[in-house]
Amino acid sequence: VQLQASGGGLVQAGGSLRLSCTASGRTFRRYVMGWFRRAPGKEREFVAAIGWSGTKTYYADSVKGRFAISRDNAKNTVYLQMNSLRPEDTAVYYCARGSTFSDYASRIPKDYDYWGQGTQVTVSS
Repeated sequence: VQLQASGGGLVQAGGSLRLSCTASGRTFRRYVMGWFRRAPGKEREFVAAIGWSGTKTYYADSVKGRFAISRDNAKNTVYLQMNSLRPEDTAVYYCARGSTFSDYASRIPKDYDYWGQGTQVTVSS
């Protein structure tokens, strides 16, 4: 399985970006998908996740109301729409594959088995 993340870039505070993560293979629709991020000097942290059916979503408190996760199973792609970006959102963002046939999404990185290469998001003040 390969996960290819894209969509990062440099944006001013208050701006928006949409990240995409496309998976190889035919089983994408079976899995929880998540987004994590790692800021310089910090641990990797949970950002958002979506259950396999697409009906359940989960967010870190720091991004709730500003970010939205969604998936298009026909395109094997999960998205992270990021609005009202803040300088503290600056990080490398990673997509990851979680558990199968579940609408419960873990917030723990070790519960995700495949990871994308990461895409840099930089928010200037």
